[in-house]
Amino acid sequence: MNKGDLVESVASQMGETKAQAHRAVDAVLKAIAEGIAHEDKVVLSGFGTFRKAERKARAGVHPATRERVEIPAGVTVRFTAADNLKDRAKQNGHGHFEN
Repeated sequence: MNKGDLVESVASQMGETKAQAHRAVDAVLKAIAEGIAHEDKVVLSGFGTFRKAERKARAGVHPATRERVEIPAGVTVRFTAADNLKDRAKQNGHGHFEN
């Protein structure tokens, strides 16, 4: 599923136009990004947690030249799925997802 598919699904579930659903999806994604940036994590009960994580500097290998390179420390985002979401994923798309 890509963003377009997500927008179509939201529009269908809400009985709204794709344009309205697109604005809603964009607003949710923006709120999650801002929450991670300002609060370090966003917890969506029954879905999962997005959190900011530090990544240590490490050695790597340039794939084309096979040269050793130093990869600098950085910040990334991690997602941990809630048990409810994990159970839904195990069902391989069958069954009903509870909020």
